[in-house]
Amino acid sequence: MPLPIGDILGILTDNIRLRGSVLPLPKRLISAWADGLGIKEGGETIIYTGHMYQLIPSIKIMAEKMAGLENSILTRYFWMGRIANKAVNLITFMGSPSPEEQARYNNYLRNIAMLLKEAEVDFGCLFERELYTGALIFDQGIDHVFEMHARKVYRLLKENKVRRVITVDPHTTNMLRTIYPKFIKGYDLEVASYLEVLCEQDTDARNPLDADLVIHDSCVYARHEGVTKEPRLLLKKTGARLHEPELSERLTHCCGGPIESLFPGKAHEIARKRLGQLAECGNKITTMCPICLVNLQGAAAKADVDLKVTDISEYLAKAYCAHV
Repeated sequence: MPLPIGDILGILTDNIRLRGSVLPLPKRLISAWADGLGIKEGGETIIYTGHMYQLIPSIKIMAEKMAGLENSILTRYFWMGRIANKAVNLITFMGSPSPEEQARYNNYLRNIAMLLKEAEVDFGCLFERELYTGALIFDQGIDHVFEMHARKVYRLLKENKVRRVITVDPHTTNMLRTIYPKFIKGYDLEVASYLEVLCEQDTDARNPLDADLVIHDSCVYARHEGVTKEPRLLLKKTGARLHEPELSERLTHCCGGPIESLFPGKAHEIARKRLGQLAECGNKITTMCPICLVNLQGAAAKADVDLKVTDISEYLAKAYCAHV
């Protein structure tokens, strides 16, 4: 029996209406990545995480639960879960990721912040006041809820006198740069991915990388935001040797992640197929999206060959930062 799409989307929508995020996490957990980095509060230019990296460990747990329930008789009772979730956040009962797993994803954000500092970019952060962008709700076509939430995020940024937003992942970039202006009249924020900002700064790598890397493009970056040359330029400046799968840049292949919460079996099949394409070019694969990262890492863990899937920020931080 397939998962009940209506009830699952209903729970996620209720969460963003009632609690501000599809998977509400404690505020302290959202901003913990910035501890000790000396980032200032607010400012005209801010780094904006959109909660994507912080959410991935919890999304991974949810996806595993959904995969276990797919084709189960328990799917008949999801409607009861939706009613209960309106009173109590059921996410807290799914189980928590390990501290090590959460720290790993926080570390990608720390890498990005340190790269910006190394490139002498002046930026602040909203820390616990930052909000999720609503990307998942938009992707599922729940526009009336998405628009309400987008206006809330925009109001927060304007109230804090933000003029330029530096994003850390493709989905947040796409929401704030391309989608929000379609829903909000007079939208006037400048938005750039940290990869674009680092290219603008034109800094040189401190520590050459002697590595052969296979690059996996994010669908959202490549097809909707035109971010393809920047990650390649930054990696080539490190000395790394890049290898391209047949389907790359605007023709990149999906990682399966966007449908994992509704169709986990199909998502895993797509991830295995993409991983096979990448593995033909080498065993060190680099991604630039946290959703691609977790899905391809999951497929690699089940593969019979030794494959390492790593976020691009890890390689860039080793090459460009004095201290990692």
